[in-house]
Order: sequence, then C-alpha cells, then structure tokens
Amino acid sequence: MSRVTNAAASRERRRRVLRRARGFRGARSKWYRPATEAVDRAMRLSTIHRKNKKREFRALWIVRLSAACRDNGLSYSRFVEGLKKAGVELNRKVLSEMAIHDPDGFRAVVERARTCLA
Repeated sequence: MSRVTNAAASRERRRRVLRRARGFRGARSKWYRPATEAVDRAMRLSTIHRKNKKREFRALWIVRLSAACRDNGLSYSRFVEGLKKAGVELNRKVLSEMAIHDPDGFRAVVERARTCLA
C-alpha cells in the first residue's frame, strides 16, 4: 500500500497562514514559521484591541461630557447623578454627540438634571 502524505491539507494550511501574513515585512510574509508567529500575535492583539477600543471611546465620551457640563456650570459626576434621579436613560455616546451638535438640547438636559438635584 502506498504512503499517504496529506500534502494537500498541509499546503492549504500553510497557504492560509501566508495569505493572512500579506503586508508584513520581510520573512514574516514569506516564510511559514515567522509568518505563523506573526499571524498568531496579530490575531491575539486584534482581540485585545477590539476590547480596548470600547474602553477608549467611553473615556472620550466622558471627557467631552465633562467639558460640556463644566460650560453649563455643573460637574460631570453631579450631572450623571441628576440624570439618574430624573430617569433620563440616554447613554454617554448620545449625550456626547448632543453636546457637540445640539448645544441647546444638551443645555435642556443639564437643566433637567440640575432641577432633580435640588
């Protein structure tokens, strides 16, 4: 009986890794072993960075809201407390966009939060 090498599957596996490594510099896009290491690292970091992106955006929205609240004479923490008491369920992303593109509407939200604090 002849020996089976499984060459087609091995070649496909290598081709898949090298296809993912396109655009990497030097041997990392040409040779299988460095390409495998680079692709594994890239996949791991892409997962981590997807998680971090959410964290960074939330921080950005909070910084924007804090600045807008200070312009309206209220601290960010007191603003959030007032929103909770008022039952306003707008998230930070929407509030941040409102502060930038609709200052009058944001001012009304701040006033509503301020009245619920008193």
